[in-house]
Amino acid sequence: MSEELVIKKGNKEEQYLELIPQIAALIENEPDLIANLANITAALKQQFDWLWIGFYLVKEDELVVAPFQGPIACTRIKKGRGVCGKAWEQMKTIIVQDVNAFPGHITCSSLSKSEIVLPVIRENKVLAVLDIDHSQYAAFDKTDELFLSEIISLILF
Repeated sequence: MSEELVIKKGNKEEQYLELIPQIAALIENEPDLIANLANITAALKQQFDWLWIGFYLVKEDELVVAPFQGPIACTRIKKGRGVCGKAWEQMKTIIVQDVNAFPGHITCSSLSKSEIVLPVIRENKVLAVLDIDHSQYAAFDKTDELFLSEIISLILF
């Protein structure tokens, strides 16, 4: 596949439906995890232009920042801390409509207003989380959760 995306305009669902096959084609023959995570974050940033998109990898007892697009990130997050740490601890997606109302939210960027974090689970173990921040309140919903989960399912660990 060419390393150029076809950017779809329209509603959120249409954008995901156009983007997912492109991401699948981009990563299907690449065995390197970091390369694939980097291209996934770049594709999501190019399509949606969210404030921050990135992965944190589980390394021993912390999440450690991995490929991302956006402002400087928090480097390490303990299990249970902030939205990422809670998603890891609870092994479930967390959608936050207002990050200022989330108890224990870790502010990496004051521009962040809403967030979605999806754990990457293989064999009942969280290996990473996909963290996305938006500069607007209430930017994420079940549509994002559904399609981002599909993208996560493409990643080989």
